[in-house]
Amino acid sequence: MSMRHRDPPLPAATFHILIALADQERHGYAIMRDIAERTSGQFRIGPATLYTSIKRMTEAGLIEEAGERDDSAAEARRRYYRLTKAGRAAAIAEANRLESVLTQAHARFAPVRTRPGRRWA
Repeated sequence: MSMRHRDPPLPAATFHILIALADQERHGYAIMRDIAERTSGQFRIGPATLYTSIKRMTEAGLIEEAGERDDSAAEARRRYYRLTKAGRAAAIAEANRLESVLTQAHARFAPVRTRPGRRWA
C-alpha cells in the first residue's frame, strides 16, 4: 500500500492570515483587525507574530506583496499583501483537513451532546 505525502497542518496564524487575504488585498493592521473581528476576539495575533508569519509565507510563495497604491501618503507607506495560487490552494487544503477532523469529532462526541443549543457536553 503506497502512502501519499500530505502537507502538515498549517500554523493557526498562517491559516488565519490566508483567510484574511482570501477576498481582498490587505495591509498588516487590516489583517490583524480582520482576524480579531472574524473570530470575535477569540484569536488575535500581535505585530511580531504577524510580520514573522508574513515573511515566512512570502518566502514560501503563499502570499506576495501587492503593487503600489495611489492612495494618500499614509496608505502609500503600507505594504499590501495578496494570496498567490499556492496560498489559495494551501488554505483550501487546510480547510478541507479541518473539516474532516471536525466531522470525526462530531461523530465521536455526538453521544455526549446534552441539550439543544449546546454543541458539546
